[in-house]
Amino acid sequence: MEVGERIKFLRTENGLSQRQLAAKSGVTNGLISMIEQGRTSPSVASLKRILDAIPMSFSEFFSMEYPDQNQVFYNAHELREINPVRVFRVDEDAATFVSLRQVGDASRHSLQMLHETYAPGADTGTELYKHEAEEAGIIIAGEIELTVGDQKKVLGSGDAYIFDSRIPHRFRNIGTEPCIVVSACTPPTF
Repeated sequence: MEVGERIKFLRTENGLSQRQLAAKSGVTNGLISMIEQGRTSPSVASLKRILDAIPMSFSEFFSMEYPDQNQVFYNAHELREINPVRVFRVDEDAATFVSLRQVGDASRHSLQMLHETYAPGADTGTELYKHEAEEAGIIIAGEIELTVGDQKKVLGSGDAYIFDSRIPHRFRNIGTEPCIVVSACTPPTF
């Protein structure tokens, strides 16, 4: 199921009109309409606001197709992409900037584990986002500028972070090399 179809399905299942969903999520009615028609894709922050209004997490939204509930081990190709830009294929250039690959179906666990890749110049968006969780991560390669509330720091290979995800935050690769991060979020609300 395409993203626009999923949003429309969830909206109608919750008895919401496009206008009602737009008002609850703080986005425009036009954006909801264009997403549902497949004419545009939301930013990470916009999709988060839409899903919060339903309510549903990223992991629940993108995990509707996992067939094996008892799977324990995952090969690299089995990690599920949950970054809307890559999933929606906004455009081929943008689709290569940030990859958020999830281990398994986070909606079935109390922990969400991600393998994140940020190309040089990649950014989660100028609008800081937040969600109901705590998150932590370790930078495996490259460097990332992390903003959490009014704090900002550039972290490099081997550095780590942990914070309350209810504080608005942003990730941005200001380096010249790809940045690889392994992160965890509990509960899985991203």
